[in-house]
Amino acid sequence: MNSVFEALAHPTRRAILEMLKSGSKTAGELADAFDVSKPTMSGHFAKLREAGLIQADQRGATILYSLNLSVLEEVLLGFMGKMGTGKEQGQ
Repeated sequence: MNSVFEALAHPTRRAILEMLKSGSKTAGELADAFDVSKPTMSGHFAKLREAGLIQADQRGATILYSLNLSVLEEVLLGFMGKMGTGKEQGQ
């Protein structure tokens, strides 16, 4: 779970996830939306992949990225479980 929160800590990575909400995008489409170098974008993609937040599908010379919603859901549920529902505190 820590790797997910670490990946979400950077605003560019959160913006990438926001862009992927509307559907899969190529690495080039995502990179064009940001004023950063290709190596920097590659690092962001790697961090998101390592956390399991995105999936990469290689199609020839193109990489197509998509959200991995099951990981996001799992982390959210795990986080909520650790925080408790509030009911045990009389709420």
